[in-house]
Amino acid sequence: MNAFKYLFIIAICLLSFGCKVNYSFTGITETPETFQVNFFQNNADLVEPGLDRDFTNALEVRIVNQTSANLVTSGGEVIYEGEIVEYRISPMTATAENTAAQNRLTISVNVRYINTKDEEKDLEQRFSFFYDYPAAAQLSGSIKDTAFDEILERLTQDILNATLADW
Repeated sequence: MNAFKYLFIIAICLLSFGCKVNYSFTGITETPETFQVNFFQNNADLVEPGLDRDFTNALEVRIVNQTSANLVTSGGEVIYEGEIVEYRISPMTATAENTAAQNRLTISVNVRYINTKDEEKDLEQRFSFFYDYPAAAQLSGSIKDTAFDEILERLTQDILNATLADW
């Protein structure tokens, strides 16, 4: 009986190695060999200097960190391009004195994803995320850094999930 148990375990191991299972915790099932991220222009009505550069870099870093694809400057198997279309600060909640208690920073990006190997996977979609902060605070320094970090993290993860993950 003990020998049967060991043979069963060996058989399972051999079958596992014989089958190609393409799974990851990120949900990315198909990783291209190369990818290209074209510069995302800031076309929002309210322009925050450097946001275009920060977003483009954040998307590149996200893809490098979560896939085995190599970043190239041209001729990528998959191409990301688009523009920042919204940078808006708006009051969210009011106090009893009819003043804002919180403000919301919203950043939206229009993304075009081009898969040169399979054009059925091409995608054009708008992605948006926000960060709430106290109305008494200025959007500068550590508050701005935290807001940008959270928004860019979420935007880039949503873009990666929509383009390369099989969710």
